[in-house]
Amino acid sequence: MSPRAVLVGAPGAGKTTVGELLAERLGVAFSDADALIEAEAGKPIPEIFFDEGEEHFRALERAAIRSALEGFDGVLALGGGAILAEETRKALAGHTVVYLSVEFADALSRVGLGAGRPLLAINPRATLKHLLDQRRPLYEEVATVTVPTGGRTPEEIAEQLAERLAGAA
Repeated sequence: MSPRAVLVGAPGAGKTTVGELLAERLGVAFSDADALIEAEAGKPIPEIFFDEGEEHFRALERAAIRSALEGFDGVLALGGGAILAEETRKALAGHTVVYLSVEFADALSRVGLGAGRPLLAINPRATLKHLLDQRRPLYEEVATVTVPTGGRTPEEIAEQLAERLAGAA
């Protein structure tokens, strides 16, 4: 058992929104790695960052993703930084990985000023730009499908992906 699709991308790419719509269209469950981490830790991600630090959060993230890749057969959305771990990038090999590509202006308008996003708490504009530049090559490395999100609704993106995945099944 493995996910029908794993969605990756920067904060604001629409992984959760598109993932929920895609799962509905495919008739499968949706899961978000961040929600799995929060359930395991018993607290929200910003509190994990504050109380235990990013390194602890990333360890929880790697474990949650490893488990989901082995035992979940729906649509799985990963947190924006999940692909930083080489272990996670290797684990994604052989899976259908959809990179939701987002440009800086769109990402900024979607995430606002970083409420609830620990890595965007200080200087969100500069940090988001840095994250996009730093992570884009890693998203491209793991992707089997790349979907530009600019100028498109989540519904349009989910529909395109559903058709593509149905053809691949």
